[in-house]
Amino acid sequence: MNLPIIDAHIHIDKYESDEREQILRDMSAFNVAALIAVSWDLASSKENKVLASRFNSIKPAFGFHPEQPLLSDAELTALLDFISKSQRDMVAIGEVGLPYYMRRKKTSLDRQPFIEQLEPFIQRANHLDVPIIMHAIYDDAPIVCDLLEKHSVKKAHFHWFKGDKKTMERLMANGYLISITPDVLYEQEIQDVVAYYPLSLMMVETDGPWVFEGPFSGEMTHPKMIHQAINKIAAIKNINRKTVYHKLYENTKQFYCI
Repeated sequence: MNLPIIDAHIHIDKYESDEREQILRDMSAFNVAALIAVSWDLASSKENKVLASRFNSIKPAFGFHPEQPLLSDAELTALLDFISKSQRDMVAIGEVGLPYYMRRKKTSLDRQPFIEQLEPFIQRANHLDVPIIMHAIYDDAPIVCDLLEKHSVKKAHFHWFKGDKKTMERLMANGYLISITPDVLYEQEIQDVVAYYPLSLMMVETDGPWVFEGPFSGEMTHPKMIHQAINKIAAIKNINRKTVYHKLYENTKQFYCI
């Protein structure tokens, strides 16, 4: 049973052109209704805007991935200007957030400048009244929550969320959505998040072209993997698969207004 799905977080512009063409060609066969195409930087945002103009199924979000060196003031201004001028062409700002993995590799890395860079994106999302897609896991998530609450942001999506129950409770209280990746099939940590977080605040994603292990080892990351993830979510929550499919699909449609 492959009911309609939406990949709520994919870097479609980061695939090789033949891989991207394959994914777009396969969408109908695997009942993939849409791709929320997140951006890496200004160049990536511009490329996703062009792709979305060519393929109606691509719904772009424009932003700056935090796992890279900070923007200069001029670069930040240019990206924020692009976002404002392109607001009719996007479904969200994203992805943005804090550099958890960079800080693991370089423990001396100061998080404060990244927090300061993130805040203008949150302010812009609030000003434009659009959703914001967050890269914020573990101890970064509460800091991001502080900023979102400070600016009264109501529509936030924490993609590939990882964190403790206290943080999940805070996200739930704010009505923030999370999305689940295919590693739910083999990662206990993700399975525990699925068990605790309500289906009403959940979506599904691939974060492609990020590659997965377990049953997906050696495979190009493809939105079709979401069907297996949904089967696992239904089993963990002991909810009818058709109900899970429908709720995840509707959550994503409503959140991104697509």
